[in-house]
Amino acid sequence: MPKRVEILEVAGREVTVSNPDKVYFPKAGHTKLDLVRYYLSVADGALRGAGGRPMALKRFVDGAEGEPFFQKRAPEHRPPWIETVELAFPSGRTAAEVVLRDAAGLAWVANLGCIDLNPHPVRAEDLDHPDELRIDLDPVPGVEWEHIRQVALVCREVLADMDLVGWPKTSGSRGIHINVRIRPVWTFAQVRRAALAIAREVERRAPTIATSRWWKEERHGVFLDYNQNARDRTVASAYSVRPLPDARVSAPLTWDEVPDCRPEDFTLLTVPARYAALGDPGAGIDAAPGGLERLMELVARQEAEGQGDAPWPPNYRKQEGEPPRVMPSRQRRAAAEYDGPEAEARREKQREAMERRIARAVEEHAAAARADGPVPSRPTPTGRRKSSIPVIEIARAAHKDEALAGLDRWKARHPEAAAALEPADVLVDSMRGRSTTWTRIRVNLTHVPEALRPPQEPLDPDYDPWAGTGT
Repeated sequence: MPKRVEILEVAGREVTVSNPDKVYFPKAGHTKLDLVRYYLSVADGALRGAGGRPMALKRFVDGAEGEPFFQKRAPEHRPPWIETVELAFPSGRTAAEVVLRDAAGLAWVANLGCIDLNPHPVRAEDLDHPDELRIDLDPVPGVEWEHIRQVALVCREVLADMDLVGWPKTSGSRGIHINVRIRPVWTFAQVRRAALAIAREVERRAPTIATSRWWKEERHGVFLDYNQNARDRTVASAYSVRPLPDARVSAPLTWDEVPDCRPEDFTLLTVPARYAALGDPGAGIDAAPGGLERLMELVARQEAEGQGDAPWPPNYRKQEGEPPRVMPSRQRRAAAEYDGPEAEARREKQREAMERRIARAVEEHAAAARADGPVPSRPTPTGRRKSSIPVIEIARAAHKDEALAGLDRWKARHPEAAAALEPADVLVDSMRGRSTTWTRIRVNLTHVPEALRPPQEPLDPDYDPWAGTGT
């Protein structure tokens, strides 16, 4: 018997929802059709955040509890009314990415399994000049929600001092996003540098609860992720449903709501009624573009004080003025030794090897096929010398729950060390490739007495994400 389909009339177009009764959120009971109808109920607000922009497709073909894969290139088989634009990436590759223009496009991507929407901060008409600066408040483990709200309010003060208006929203996960509409005349590098200046100024004003430190082993409190403004980075946009059991939503807020908001109040079930009753709190964002002139003055002051550039994401070539691209716990040489032709050649070789591995993995992951099973690989040691920050690696796994199970086994083997850890000492990294993710867990032993610090052990589990790729 053929599977049931639902045909919707949206914005004067027919949109087919395949397998509409497929359960996407098992605990909440929401189906694919529920997800589609949710996006149609908030279409104007969702398009205000994601419309007119190239968008990476993060597809959960097995629902919120399945493993997603990233599809940057628009599907070959798509309706003729789905627009695309050719986008260039830091690797030098290009891809035709989807651009949504109406509610029918929202329904179409939701049918593909796109639970959340991940647009770039540029318009399709100008791909080199962002019109949105994004402040991503990312708490380290153990940080209270109250501290996140406090940091958001400090961000508002800094933006006001810079003659800018911020538009807050829950991230739908653990943090808060603040979007700032700007005139599209600055480059990605300038916008990222302005975001770094904001992060440092917020840290200066609230040093006990905010940080601009890139390396997880150095962070505390709430991290202001300035690198979300680098080219090729995307963030879940306004009204995106997130792949959590209760189908939480990245919900725009008024600033008056921030001090008392709770992320669990905004879900696929509750947001449509809120939207119908109150409208979109972010409705004025496009009418309030600002400039970065005052932020550029702040950048100059910070550089005069010795605060130059900060680390870029690892898939970017090392930038002029960037500090050594190595975790502090692994730095073995003086900073100057990480520059120069030989060091640059090593980095380029490593970057090219990474690009080759990812490209091969993408090819093998076509049509959302699972990668080959895990095979043993070598653990990453902390090094032969004593590090200033003692960090060991515990696990690498295809799925987060498998990595966390490995952490539990490590804690059972080393109960005294585990008891001395603070929440922020456990570093859980979602390692993103071009088409899938895997999880790495490390432990910072700074708060563990030296005599109780376990050595680096073989990883458990020890997953190799590039198995079968020929590398």
